[in-house]
Amino acid sequence: MFIVAGLDACTGVRSVLCLHETVCTGAADGFGRMNRRPACTLLHLGPGLANGIANLHNARRARSPVINLVGDMATWHNASHDAPLCMNIAAIAATVGCVITCGPEPEQVGRHVARAIAATTVPASALASRVGAYAM
Repeated sequence: MFIVAGLDACTGVRSVLCLHETVCTGAADGFGRMNRRPACTLLHLGPGLANGIANLHNARRARSPVINLVGDMATWHNASHDAPLCMNIAAIAATVGCVITCGPEPEQVGRHVARAIAATTVPASALASRVGAYAM
């Protein structure tokens, strides 16, 4: 929720509420294609990413500049319980782009999002050398 609150306080960022991940990812792809500027989604856990994966596949093929922020379960919950919404988010996300894992520290998110934005603005051929083992 700190990300949502931060976006509300940030001038120059327009937030659009979507009621389902398929709408959100499709809208982000369309925005990215039309404006050639990064669009960003905020998806709920692995199942939310899975709901939008078809649109994200299309966005990748079109080289749309889309950044997806995907929340995860609390680390203590993820490690010791096989909760129904637990998934290997990084593995699923890697099928449609690069993956940057932030970890549990909220202060890292801004730096990683800035890196992801920078990665969307370079040609695809330079992305691998610039981002390295990370992904979006």
